Amino acid sequence: MVTEQGIIEEVSGQKALVRIKKSSACATCESRGNCEVVSGKSMVVEVANDLGGGKGDRVELSVPSGAFLKLSLLVYIFPALALMAGAFAGGVCAPFLHITPTLASVIGGFLAMGITFYALKRFDRSLRARSKFRPRVTRILFRSGTPQSDFDGASN
Repeated sequence: MVTEQGIIEEVSGQKALVRIKKSSACATCESRGNCEVVSGKSMVVEVANDLGGGKGDRVELSVPSGAFLKLSLLVYIFPALALMAGAFAGGVCAPFLHITPTLASVIGGFLAMGITFYALKRFDRSLRARSKFRPRVTRILFRSGTPQSDFDGASN
């Protein structure tokens, strides 16, 4: 299980909005430049609130490791494979299109990557409905009346 900690900001039925603080994993993450967490902001995620946490509660969230690996594969590996396949296909099609192989490879690579990102965006919408890919509140660490030692919602 991949776990993080955060503070519940809002509760709506069986769902909650949780503000996640920066973790030590952020410092070594390859995608830190594209993430809002690094820019000094906390990240807010919608999670299943099966334990009935309330506003202000500090909670532990988790996503099953298998689901996390599948999503990582989709986000990182498929676009790279699409880029390579598109570049190869562009190079093969260059003589038929009467353009240089380099230009055809660049166009084919970007076109294939664009299609992959569009498909991933559509797939993301369908994944949101599947509970196995959604983070869940797995433990309530502190109720809102309990002092919260190291997380106050501000970045470090």
